[in-house]
Amino acid sequence: MNLPDRLPELSTPRLTLRACLPGDAPALLAMFSDAEVMRYWSTPPWARAEEAEAFLARSRAQWEARSALRWVLDEREGDRMVGTVTLFAFQATCDRGELGFALRRASWGRGYASEALTAVLGWGFGPLGLRRVEADVDPRNAASLRTLARLGFVREGQLRERWVVAGLLCDSVLLGLLRRDWPAALGR
Repeated sequence: MNLPDRLPELSTPRLTLRACLPGDAPALLAMFSDAEVMRYWSTPPWARAEEAEAFLARSRAQWEARSALRWVLDEREGDRMVGTVTLFAFQATCDRGELGFALRRASWGRGYASEALTAVLGWGFGPLGLRRVEADVDPRNAASLRTLARLGFVREGQLRERWVVAGLLCDSVLLGLLRRDWPAALGR
């Protein structure tokens, strides 16, 4: 694995993927305080501006430790934040990492997740040198499961009652994608 000195800015036809900035706090709070966005997340919706500030501080600390690489997704036209994508939980000796993503509700159903994930996975399997990427998804989150399946992720198992979110027990579906399967996945 080749963790970079600087988070690369990635571009797609409609999006710019860039590092988190302090000025992102209001947009992050708006997205992560939305109960529908957080419905299948592993934490409850945010309620205070301090949670956005803590998220940004965690993002900086994780970047400095190279334990997580988090991009903010901006629309190229309008320069509006539409979501985040994160590569994290790196296992350098195994060339493995995990993937997480969230989109603001107004951006759902527009193909932004597939577009952003394609860019991040291409970079992850290419210059970063990952061999395997995993995702952990609530089994009720049909949209995310469909998006990951279109990208070539394979369902590898289910962990029962893995998370407790706001007092509710939630399962996790584990999905994996191998670098050797990635080019073929794009041709589907």
